[in-house]
Amino acid sequence: MTALICGSFAYDNIMVFQDQFKNHILPDKVHILNVCFLVPDMRREFGGCAGNIAYNLKLLEGNGKPMGTVGMDFGPYSQWMDEIGVSRDYVTEIDNSYTAQAFITTDLDDNQITAFHPGAMNCAHDIQVPINDGISLGLISPDGRDGMIQHAEQFANSNIPFIFDPGQGLPMFGADELNTFLEQATYVTVNDYESQLMQERTGLSEGEMAERVDALVVTRGAEGSAVYAQGKKITIPVVVVDDLRDPTGCGDAYRAGLIYGLMNDMDWDTTCRIASLMGAIKIQSHGTQNHSFSLAEFKDKFKQEFDRDL
Repeated sequence: MTALICGSFAYDNIMVFQDQFKNHILPDKVHILNVCFLVPDMRREFGGCAGNIAYNLKLLEGNGKPMGTVGMDFGPYSQWMDEIGVSRDYVTEIDNSYTAQAFITTDLDDNQITAFHPGAMNCAHDIQVPINDGISLGLISPDGRDGMIQHAEQFANSNIPFIFDPGQGLPMFGADELNTFLEQATYVTVNDYESQLMQERTGLSEGEMAERVDALVVTRGAEGSAVYAQGKKITIPVVVVDDLRDPTGCGDAYRAGLIYGLMNDMDWDTTCRIASLMGAIKIQSHGTQNHSFSLAEFKDKFKQEFDRDL
């Protein structure tokens, strides 16, 4: 089986301000705000939902191909993908555009100021789902708005089952569009905040949303996750870790676990436990593509955590 992972590629530029923003922002002068934060250190990470999910699925030895639009500055990222063996078959470079970029500055109180430039991501609608290339499972993750709509429609029209994972792109859609996604998708995965937002916009409860798809998966951070499928709710425990370093990308790691379980015809309890363990491994590393393990090591860890073989 081959999974097509539709979504963004991005560079995450991460900086730490060695002070507190509140010491440099005058509340009564925010209408004429003009500040500069000195950030001596910066790291640049490979990111974006499609790139992150594909990376994690590769660690599990799953067959996944990310699809997205990138800019003229994608060279270092493409070299990284080649190095780790992630396919670039459906990565399209857009001339005279930059790859999506996030500029994240964090202070000593863990407050963040982020600027995001979508760049080439806004051209996602210019590429199409390859319906004749053996794709057996799809995923729609945050991307250009029109691209998400069109790719979902292409999956549905081609009878390719897919996961709808709106993530941070969810606020771009209204009730009618979200209801259409629910009609088209085979599975939906959201975090607890996104679930609440979908409920407010559609007027549907989690149970009612679950009735429209084969399964609804809701992640709840430290409280674990839940899957609604076949009229039942299965609660998945969180994997407890002591070394919490960076939650960025944990959701993408979780999604890779879902794809792996679906591609291997596993039941939902096992699938979501794989996903939960993937998120726990990722949170122990800075960045979204810096953790690594072998499949054998993952299976050993799974047995240790859940007292069952994978």
